[in-house]
Order: sequence, then structure tokens, then C-alpha cells
Amino acid sequence: MTAAGRRVLVGRIVGLYGVQGWLKIESWTEPRTRIFDYQPWLLAAAPGAETEVAGVKGRPQGKGLICYLPGVDDRDKAAALVGQDIHVARELLPPPGKGEFYWVDLEGLEVVTTEGVALGRVSHLFATGANDVVVVRDGERERLVPFVQGSYVRSVDLSGGRMVVDWDPEF
Repeated sequence: MTAAGRRVLVGRIVGLYGVQGWLKIESWTEPRTRIFDYQPWLLAAAPGAETEVAGVKGRPQGKGLICYLPGVDDRDKAAALVGQDIHVARELLPPPGKGEFYWVDLEGLEVVTTEGVALGRVSHLFATGANDVVVVRDGERERLVPFVQGSYVRSVDLSGGRMVVDWDPEF
């Protein structure tokens, strides 16, 4: 899938706020209120079951965020949306800084060692607190490679579709 067709998970609807259809959301943007700048939202209850929503209004409320979605004007309609993921089109996001990457842009890259041994493709990434981890799958096995640039990740070539890592193929 090209970057232009990709969707990025930026948050989740986590609860109800009041009786007029407002929702509590969790945002993974930085700063967290930036989620309201990226529209339309694609709400996903299940893979392939997306609903596009434009004109979302929101604000901080206490320690969280709340939002209003056009057409969702009562608590019952809002309750049906709790638990849905919030995606946006990748092209809505600003370009990453030098040496920075959006995880979605790394997914699908071919991963090879510094010696040229193919390890597979990037399946996904996850955060551990200490560093992010790249999950590399080749059909037979799965490898977890710390995403530490310079130490383990030697280069990332998005246009060439390749990531070079300093990693033992047997590990």
C-alpha cells in the first residue's frame, strides 16, 4: 500500500461525556489536541468497516479530551461509537523531522542485516518505554529488533523499501 493510501491510528473513543452525544477520546498525537486538526476522521469498529466523519469539534476537559461528532446528538448514538479507533489519512500528517519516521511508513519495508542477509519485512512496531521495537516477519519466524538508530538500525530507505539492521540472523 502506498503512503497516500495508508491510514494512521491517532486515537480511540473511550467513553461518554454528558447526555448530548459528546464523547471522551484518547489521543496519540503530539500535542494531544492536534487530533482535532486532522480531519476527516475514519472511525473503525472493525477492519473494513470505516465511517468517515468531518467537522469534529473538541476540547480538553479535565485530564482528557472530549469531542462532538456531527449527527451524534444523544447519548445512545454516542454509546454505539465507544471503543472505535480513530484513523486519519497519512497525507494529513506533517512530514517527519530528519531521522524521524511514522511507524506506518516503516511497515512493509524489507529488513536485511549489514551483511546482506534477508530477515523478512516489518510487520509492525510497538513501544516498550525504553525504545520502540520493530517486529520483523519472514513467514517462518518473527524477530524483535530494537529501533535504536545507529546501534541496531543502521539505515532506513523509504523510497527503496529497505531497512538495514545490525542484528544476528539467528537471534
